[in-house]
Amino acid sequence: MLRIQDITYSVEGRPLIDSASATIPTGHKVGLVGRNGTGKTTLFRLIRGELALEGGSISLPSKARIGGVAQEVPSSDVSLTDTVLAADTERAALLAEADSASDPARIAEIQTRLSDIDAWSAEARAASILKGLGFDDADQKRPCSDFSGGWRMRVALAAVLFAQPDLLLLDEPTNYLDLEGALWLESYLAKYPHTVLIVSHDRGLLNRAVGAILHLEDKKLTLYQGPYDTFAETRAARILAAQSEAKKQEARRAHLQSFVDRFRAKASKAVQAQARLKMIAKMKPITTPQEAALRAFTFPEPEEMSPPIIHIEGGITGYGETEILKRLNLRIDQDDRIALLGKNGQGKSTLSKLLADRLPLMAGKMTRSSKLRIGYFAQHQVDELYVDETPLDHLRRLRPDEAPAKWRARLAGFGLGAAQAETEVGRLSGGQKARLSLLIATIDAPHMLILDEPTNHLDIESREALVEALTAYSGAVILVSHDMHLLSLVADRLWLVSDGTVKPYDGDLESYRALLLAREKPAAKTGAAKPAKPKRASRDVLIALRADVRKSEARVEKLSEMREKLDEKLADPNLYEPGKAADMAVWQKKHAECIEALERAEGLWMEALEKLEQAEAQ
Repeated sequence: MLRIQDITYSVEGRPLIDSASATIPTGHKVGLVGRNGTGKTTLFRLIRGELALEGGSISLPSKARIGGVAQEVPSSDVSLTDTVLAADTERAALLAEADSASDPARIAEIQTRLSDIDAWSAEARAASILKGLGFDDADQKRPCSDFSGGWRMRVALAAVLFAQPDLLLLDEPTNYLDLEGALWLESYLAKYPHTVLIVSHDRGLLNRAVGAILHLEDKKLTLYQGPYDTFAETRAARILAAQSEAKKQEARRAHLQSFVDRFRAKASKAVQAQARLKMIAKMKPITTPQEAALRAFTFPEPEEMSPPIIHIEGGITGYGETEILKRLNLRIDQDDRIALLGKNGQGKSTLSKLLADRLPLMAGKMTRSSKLRIGYFAQHQVDELYVDETPLDHLRRLRPDEAPAKWRARLAGFGLGAAQAETEVGRLSGGQKARLSLLIATIDAPHMLILDEPTNHLDIESREALVEALTAYSGAVILVSHDMHLLSLVADRLWLVSDGTVKPYDGDLESYRALLLAREKPAAKTGAAKPAKPKRASRDVLIALRADVRKSEARVEKLSEMREKLDEKLADPNLYEPGKAADMAVWQKKHAECIEALERAEGLWMEALEKLEQAEAQ
């Protein structure tokens, strides 16, 4: 059992955690959530004993082992398999001792203990973990130095999972995994035999791999039973209740203060006034839980282009003379929302670069709309920002003719306020850097936006804001992400990148997830699903239906704006002066006509949405 009792910790004199308590029973899987900067990583360091508490205590059973992912596996000549096996230090020590031990009694103890910890199946278990995280049999024999830093982080994760500590601390482990690796990790953690505490902004993982949520907010810890969605519902109800109580208290305070203000000067009422002042002083403010403002993204709207905006026939692409993707026959329209599926190394990034015009076709034909603008966001671009410059400096370079007020407005549209606008990029958080990179990718109002793992540094509120922005955005979206929640809400088409080509995936994300988690019999899964799948609506029908939805929505927005202007006109006192009865009648008639037209437009919009939903569900 992990017991956290009244702990307090400050950073540079600022309280980060204050008298916080929580108890996590042995064997439970718990997600640690909270806004960026609230102290989640600090709490992990306190649990590991890397930082000294100012007050309170953190206790675990004696001899309990705490494990977490190392910052990075060294670039050594040791194979991946041996690196993972070495993480179980007890097994390694026992095997080394077994080679030199001569005392029969000690040899027997060693062999018994090796049997107890299942040492003889260790290599098979290490291989299974490495495979789940994306390393095939050949990769597992290669030295760590053959792999990039991101892949070595996977090795570090494999090592700590293999060691099976009694308390497993994971801080955003999916940030360096692809969708396949993230789904495998979800399944593995759900069956992990010991206690897990995991920091994550991935709603899918928090819904499927944990049974409770530990929320760090207002310097306190609150444990909620159930997955993330249950936590979100419970907390929303708690916020509403607190807001209601706060309003009641404010009304009571105002009533008491009113009495004091009226009668404080009267001698006959002085005692009563003083009594009420004491009552006000004793009233403890009811504060609602901190609610992170939804930091919305504001994507500029591109003009509409005739479909298709990109068409590839018989395409081949790759690097140098090496062909990576072949037999490419793809079409993209401006209203497409496409998710790219497939294991790392199969060519998702290669396809993204081809579509972004950063990689040429080696053969075949690609047709693009002549005025097509493309926005491209990739993980590494966050690292390519100028760390010694401010966000304002970046916009000054991109838009030298714009006024500083316009630069600040653009930054504010991506959740970067006045303070962040003048802070050097090197001192910004990962989420703030990601927001700046997204701003730069969309600054030209692209007709197509290519996003390669855009959520890695974003908290849950920011991810929800990104979903809303992409839903409202009228350009095409090509999305690579390990975030199933984001994919399910944004993408309406799936492309599978595998075996050197790209093909539409006929199932949905849940069927793809089931396929990945049952790799030993994928043929049976796909074979059984296909006969039951109804015929999909034709592409032309979907295009027409989406166009109807957009037109209907635009009509509703225009009529809503018109109604607001008419409301303002009818609220003008000058309209009701003597002699203006005729004008008033005209404006009232216009208002009634607008309301009627708006109701009809909303009805048509709902009909268009229903038709589109029915067609997409086929």
